[in-house]
Amino acid sequence: MLLRTTFTPRTLVLVLSLAASASLWAADPVTDALQLAYAPYRAALFKTNTGSQADSQQVIGQAQAAWTQIVSQFGSKPVAPYDRDTGFAASLSEVSRVYAKAADEISKNQLAAAHETLEHAREVMAGLRHRNNVIVYSDHMNAYHAQMERILMEGVQWIDQPKGLLELTAQTGALEYLARQLDTQAPAEYVANAEFKAQLNAVQQSVADLKVVLLAQDASAVKSAIGKLKGAYSKMFVKFG
Repeated sequence: MLLRTTFTPRTLVLVLSLAASASLWAADPVTDALQLAYAPYRAALFKTNTGSQADSQQVIGQAQAAWTQIVSQFGSKPVAPYDRDTGFAASLSEVSRVYAKAADEISKNQLAAAHETLEHAREVMAGLRHRNNVIVYSDHMNAYHAQMERILMEGVQWIDQPKGLLELTAQTGALEYLARQLDTQAPAEYVANAEFKAQLNAVQQSVADLKVVLLAQDASAVKSAIGKLKGAYSKMFVKFG
């Protein structure tokens, strides 16, 4: 199952318009807390996609605990830049509801449903940041993911259509740009991390490999290359997304 992000065109434009400038790294306690809580969320999203109920139960509990701390600390008194956001409390509550629903689904071993449920939390958290003009590295990962998902879901169908390979080549160009942003917008601590570099190289190589076979107009190889995009991204997402 794909890791799905439902970015609106407006949200994606916002991410792309800021991508060429330096990312806004956390300079406030709310964003810091949100980033810390995002790590167990990513783990929950990943584990519900692997088929392990026990692991999924463990990480959803961790995600809920981290989010409960955010609600307790900031729910009624957010600090700048979130202090003027009239939807702040509602967003926190929405994520709490998503986690509760996912936890219930995991308890019933409905991992595919839980995975889909958890996807909504990513959208809510991204929307919360974007309303308050906060851009973090996860937004660049999400922008890449949105474009990658389009290729994964529609690319194979394009291959068999008139001029489909041309359309796929154009879409891969956009993905290549977003893959470069994962490098240029990375925070210093990521740049100095050998594991990050290796996983970033794998993501960029998966895009480069797709571009090579597209230019060669090799339809069979294109299908194979499309299938390799997800694995490289997923490994990077769970640790650094």
